[in-house]
Amino acid sequence: MAGCADPVILNLWHPIGAVDEAPPGRVVNTILLEERLGYCVGADREAVAWRAVDAARAGDSFDAGLIGVRLPIKSAYGYLWTCLGTPSADIFPIPEFAEPDRRRLNAATVGVHASAPRAIENFLDMGHFPYVHTDILGAEPHTEVEEYDVEISVERDEILATRCRFFQPMASTISEGGAMVDYVYRVPHPYCSVLYKSSVADESRRDVIGVFLQPVDQEHVRAHLMLCVLDPLSDDAAIRRFQQTIFGQDKPILENQFPKRLPLDPRAETPIRADKSAIAYRRWLSQKGVAYGVIPAPA
Repeated sequence: MAGCADPVILNLWHPIGAVDEAPPGRVVNTILLEERLGYCVGADREAVAWRAVDAARAGDSFDAGLIGVRLPIKSAYGYLWTCLGTPSADIFPIPEFAEPDRRRLNAATVGVHASAPRAIENFLDMGHFPYVHTDILGAEPHTEVEEYDVEISVERDEILATRCRFFQPMASTISEGGAMVDYVYRVPHPYCSVLYKSSVADESRRDVIGVFLQPVDQEHVRAHLMLCVLDPLSDDAAIRRFQQTIFGQDKPILENQFPKRLPLDPRAETPIRADKSAIAYRRWLSQKGVAYGVIPAPA
């Protein structure tokens, strides 16, 4: 594998797996940015990660004495994160994750044949709700994407889309009928997005859904779907199943997009009003100098 030569992406934290799904004391192998990695979570829930070439192992048993150069590792939002370069900043904040009455789950980790930027762009798109998530997140004739606001914050280094509203027949597992749903979208990382969605359980607060993408290479990802929701009624399996259904409908759409990498040239694909977030996202990637998983705009 050639590996990633993009310093912007190399110096970011990236998710590599759900903490609770790592068997204690056993080595888990994965790929990040075309490099083979190993990681292990101990019985004390402390974790270590390393480049596979640096480690020897007997079967799948972890032996700290056999590890060469370790990678930095952090636990955040239910996942382990590592960096192949020098971390340029901390992992972005999601303060709601610490609220004790929330259900915090990894809904799924799914492999997708698409670039990370393509997957983030799809996550930002409300216009596909009635056609891809029919009778769940949207339905005809409620197809119009109302005017909303998008800003690129230099101070926070993220994109924020607010005043997003869309009619949804079944917004969550505890919905009892269709309703207008309020959304706020954040993109605090080139390959991660966080959605704040009005909660059926508490009208004064929002459910939080994260899509944290682990770039395997420029055209493949592992999508980690984080849920941090206010749902006192449903069991974990039902909450996961709802989100897995949504992502299962998105997956073939994503995998059939061409080109696989996201073009950053604003003339490459015709924008419409509903694409305001996508246009801002492409501009933000260009401003940051991201080159991995995209087709850069001509100089």
